[in-house]
Amino acid sequence: MKKLKVLSPFNQGLIQEIPLNTKEDVEKALSIAYDHFTDRKKWLPAHERVAILERSTELMVERKDELTKLAAAEGGKPYMDSLVEVDRAINGVKLAVEHIGQMKGEQIPMGHTKSSANRMAFTFREPIGVVTSVSAFNHPLNLIIHQTVTAIAVGAPVIVKPALTTPLSCLAFIDILYEAGLPKAWCQPIVCENDVAEQLVTDKRINYFSFIGSANVGWYLRSKLSPGTRCALEHGGAAPVIVEKDADMDEMIPSLLKGGFYHAGQVCVSVQRVFAHESIADDLANKLAEGAKRLIVGDPLDPKTEVGPLILPREVDRVEEWVKEAIEAGTKILCGGKRISDTCYEPTVLLNPPDNVKVSTQEIFGPVVCVYSYSDREKAIAKANSLPFAFQASVFTNNLETALDTVNKLNATAVMVNDHTAFRVDWMPFGGRDASGIGMGGIPYSMHEMTREKMMVIKSKVL
Repeated sequence: MKKLKVLSPFNQGLIQEIPLNTKEDVEKALSIAYDHFTDRKKWLPAHERVAILERSTELMVERKDELTKLAAAEGGKPYMDSLVEVDRAINGVKLAVEHIGQMKGEQIPMGHTKSSANRMAFTFREPIGVVTSVSAFNHPLNLIIHQTVTAIAVGAPVIVKPALTTPLSCLAFIDILYEAGLPKAWCQPIVCENDVAEQLVTDKRINYFSFIGSANVGWYLRSKLSPGTRCALEHGGAAPVIVEKDADMDEMIPSLLKGGFYHAGQVCVSVQRVFAHESIADDLANKLAEGAKRLIVGDPLDPKTEVGPLILPREVDRVEEWVKEAIEAGTKILCGGKRISDTCYEPTVLLNPPDNVKVSTQEIFGPVVCVYSYSDREKAIAKANSLPFAFQASVFTNNLETALDTVNKLNATAVMVNDHTAFRVDWMPFGGRDASGIGMGGIPYSMHEMTREKMMVIKSKVL
């Protein structure tokens, strides 16, 4: 049996060794899930789902520190931020419970024509079918919540594949679900390599595919889906920020620091491209660099650490190459620009990189923020919109008309005003457009996506 070694992204030490699932395991999981969906006698009534999920939150609260340390150890996100993630995950389960009762339909008017007389019609929502969820490493617990609890809450059996770098938080949560009373058929983990995962995703018994991760992988798998399989894909971005000269610098700098360097920039909506008015661009960039220099980089399990490692050493190599390319092309480096170790990279601020280098054209997914000077806001917005990615963006200004105009013109699914691009709460819609993805996440939105509508029309002489 092949084994997976789960390593610490900080020191590459072995955390745990676990077995990899095979194609035979996938077939077994699919058969079990499909059998439980097609046999309505096996469906879990809503009150049982509520009880199981409520018990799950109680267990998560009891094990909060354990879950936090596990997420930080395997994912590299600092303890302080991993603790926030666990709190969000607990709240996500509670949100799902609250929205079980909101899965409702509507009455369809009848009798407006002669042919529709003596009829009553209404819709209701049913679980969509078997759900496959393929997850990413950067939020090893909370992403699993969004991709499994939503399915469980609406009564759909789910098979979940965690990232190979961070499977332990997923497995720990699924054990909590089982302990809370969830029959194993309704949430099955598959830890496998890509060829096995493709079999899991493309099988004709899959009704819904949820994916968070690489655009190349996500769009490829979408092209292989069976007819009728619905999907939601969440990919990366290169989040732009427009800063006008009237922005409040003292409030903005801490926000941009958090949005840019949270989880070492390994977030799909991390602050990456800051377009600042020429009258304040140098001051903003220098203050951002001063703040970045003070950030504590190191062991994610140390409560004082603010920026942890990148998920793999090769990612440090990549970021180093991209920054070197930008510097050789004439970029001014204000801080950072060097690796600290094989696994950690200095928080880096670059001023006015050329438009054609990788840090300006691709998602960095590392602790690097680029600041660009502009004189014309319209041209800055055009540059912000020039990439194929479109996820979250932001604008900093104290002028309401400027804010509204910028929100209207930025190509994004969400635009924050006087806040960083990485803001998120789990009940809001969240997802990319264009190359950044398709479909919308967020607990209630995913629950809606994982159901489908059925209509009943009643014909009666007494109506």
